[in-house]
Amino acid sequence: MPYRAVGRYRPPPILHRLLSSAVAALAAHSISPRNTVALEVFGRRSGRLRRTAVVVVDHDGRRFVVSLGGESEWVRNVRAAAGNAILHRGKPTPVCLVELPPAERPPVLLAYASHRAFSRSPAYIARNYFGVKPHPDLSDFIGIAERYPVFVVVPEKQAES
Repeated sequence: MPYRAVGRYRPPPILHRLLSSAVAALAAHSISPRNTVALEVFGRRSGRLRRTAVVVVDHDGRRFVVSLGGESEWVRNVRAAAGNAILHRGKPTPVCLVELPPAERPPVLLAYASHRAFSRSPAYIARNYFGVKPHPDLSDFIGIAERYPVFVVVPEKQAES
């Protein structure tokens, strides 16, 4: 079932999980595109530190993380950890990930769909991950925003104040 299909969480195929682990390890050591980082958060059931690769998107002067897989395991772990996580790219940076309500997500989703990830064009991302036309506008994301959790990245120092 493709990412863009409506439905319950579906774990990614084993190859995707292996690639994500490899990319996360590379990102943690700064051997990846600048916007790819390793997200580290404690597992909600195991208590073990979990690491996955995510793309950080800049929009309106803030940084965001989008879950293309919808209600993925890392999203559930971040929620259980009250947003406490570590973004690792070279050096670990403690952050608080604050989830945006669905009404505030469309501009961030549009920004995400408009950037180039690895060798994937924005049109590819829009079509294959979000199921919208290749050159989407804001209105294309209004009806699907509730399916894609979006978190604003708040540096730990700002989160404490």
